[in-house]
Amino acid sequence: MGGSVAVIDYGMGNLHSVASALEHAGAEAVHVSCDPAVLRAADRVVFPGVGAIRDCMAEIRRLGCDELLQTALTAQHKPVLAICVGMQALLDSSEENGGVPCLGFLEGEVRFLGEGLRSAAGERLKVPHMGWNEVRQRRPHPLWDGIADGTRFYFVHSYYVHAANRDLVAGSVDYGVSIDAALARDNLFAVQFHPEKSHRAGLRLLRNFLAWDGSC
Repeated sequence: MGGSVAVIDYGMGNLHSVASALEHAGAEAVHVSCDPAVLRAADRVVFPGVGAIRDCMAEIRRLGCDELLQTALTAQHKPVLAICVGMQALLDSSEENGGVPCLGFLEGEVRFLGEGLRSAAGERLKVPHMGWNEVRQRRPHPLWDGIADGTRFYFVHSYYVHAANRDLVAGSVDYGVSIDAALARDNLFAVQFHPEKSHRAGLRLLRNFLAWDGSC
């Protein structure tokens, strides 16, 4: 199922846990690589990431991963799944590290969660947002197939995405503020949470990605 998957390797993130989860979900072949030939030959692409956005963006650009990702999204129109900092890197800019320009593939910004966050019940919330939280599905999408609205996924982040085009928001989560937990446009699906750490629900989302033809 799903043919071959290229996991873009720019040196940031636990790429092998993502690769292992994809294999467990049924991928026929998974390649962790930044080799242009490998990415061009893959049937679909995963763009993960953890860590500081400044370091991530420096490596993405140094290795030419931005151009490879652009090719996969537009020229080849492959299904692409972005995860965590990979999602944040798609936006125009991030407040992290004093302000960092990002790829600008999607209009919007990445904001700091802030200090003194409280839940609706008045409970103090810690930053980073770490642990399980309910994702509200804001519109139908093939990657939500078989996943109930309000299903819990695993998050680890101190910054969050706010998309300028609210029609792109496919899922949200509340953590003192409303967080865009999933964005979708054409053959791109991007999530703030970690499917590879989200047990059964995460594996279902990855299986859906492997079966997805890139249309909405």
